[in-house]
Amino acid sequence: MARGGVVIDVGIIGAGPTGLMLACELAMRGVSCRIFERRTTTPNITRAFAVHARTLELLDTRDLAGQVLARGKAMGTLAPLPGVSMDLNTIDSSFPMVVMVAQSGTEAVLEQRARELGVEIVRGAELVGLEQDDLAHLRFADGSSESARYVVGCDGAHSAVRSFLGVDFVGEQYQTHIMLADVLLDPPENSPMFARFNRDGLVLVLPFEDGYFRVIAWDLKNEDVPLDKPLELEEVRSVARRVCGSDYGIRDPRWMSRFLSERRQAAKYRVGRVFLAGDAAHVHSPIGGQGMNTGIQDAMNLGWKLTEVLRGQTSNHLLDTYESERHPVGAQVLALTDGLTKLTLSRSRIRQAVQPMLLRGVLTIPLIRDRFLGRGTGIGIAYARQPGEHPLVGTRVRDYGSAPRLYEVMRDGKFVLLDGTGGAVHEVTAPWAQRVNVFPLERTARGPSAVLVRPDGYVGWATDADGSRVSQELPSVLNQWLGTAQAASTQ
Repeated sequence: MARGGVVIDVGIIGAGPTGLMLACELAMRGVSCRIFERRTTTPNITRAFAVHARTLELLDTRDLAGQVLARGKAMGTLAPLPGVSMDLNTIDSSFPMVVMVAQSGTEAVLEQRARELGVEIVRGAELVGLEQDDLAHLRFADGSSESARYVVGCDGAHSAVRSFLGVDFVGEQYQTHIMLADVLLDPPENSPMFARFNRDGLVLVLPFEDGYFRVIAWDLKNEDVPLDKPLELEEVRSVARRVCGSDYGIRDPRWMSRFLSERRQAAKYRVGRVFLAGDAAHVHSPIGGQGMNTGIQDAMNLGWKLTEVLRGQTSNHLLDTYESERHPVGAQVLALTDGLTKLTLSRSRIRQAVQPMLLRGVLTIPLIRDRFLGRGTGIGIAYARQPGEHPLVGTRVRDYGSAPRLYEVMRDGKFVLLDGTGGAVHEVTAPWAQRVNVFPLERTARGPSAVLVRPDGYVGWATDADGSRVSQELPSVLNQWLGTAQAASTQ
């Protein structure tokens, strides 16, 4: 039976980065949620290794970026292919970097915040059944059950939630499995992060803050090794010697694994009261370090929307925008990582010699370079807008200001109205004061006069109208996004 007969608002399956981030987003807004995790202990798994600029921005809006930075090593360059590097100082972000941090480190930061917010994490909870009616009902292997208004499957590539929903996981697996090893080694001078490839395979080496390195290797000469065979350190040394010309003294492994990389995406992200997020919704090659970032951003998108519906502030149709916004992003990530993987693992000597030169040349074109960096770092992610909406709608909002900064104002998870009218909107927004923060916007000649920023840091509405027109339009806009003034004032 459900614990004490109490129906929770949201049941989250999976205590990885996506599930933990979602729990934080819900609990900070007073939504009751519980995480159910099949594993009985907190694992020291380090499969994910990179936190990109947009994820750092979003973590900063929740006062978590500093903790992640303290656990990782910030790198100022992005290496999409061996022989190709890009300077991240050119991106328009307060975080022009990629932070190398073990997944366990990011999870520790998120789990600590979740527990501070009162989230219960139930370990050893293996999901064996899922049904829906006016609620979602969960059954576990130990005979216990739970009921929730909504359920989110954040339970990885082999998602039980996705299986119970009968949602297709569309795509393919790569022929060559991947070897992962966290080891000590002696990198080339002044090259803590490097990549090498030839017809024998590909080796990527990435530094962690504590002196260890992540080695990611594809061995094209040993594709037939069984996936379930334990990975030996000598295999990692061997492919490094054949691809890099040296094994760099690889030693002292603290974690090693081999797995078959796949390129797959769930056909649907929502079925009734149940959603899919993170690796349960999309998996892809580790090249580019996109997986954990995409999952955390899934959680940021879904968390505030579930809250709005559960509060009765908006219709259930808002939840459909989770799939319509995040499914295209997942598809873009799969296309990016698949393209890079196929380029890198080509067996053609001619392609291996020519493609780095071609890519370096193409990336000198500012428009292409900026688009590529936008995809790789996440700052270029934007959601589709409806015909007639302002061009800013759906785009990311960057940080600005001082004492406080915009991202600091966003830390309570509310909407933010950027006011470029000189204060004309304050009286209009007063009835919604508990649900929206007002932050000054220094209007430029071609800039908007008012912008409504969603809790996930994307523009929901914007206008170029003058102050009087903004004051006239704003009540209907706030009604649409925040509910009626009377209802908002009681929250």
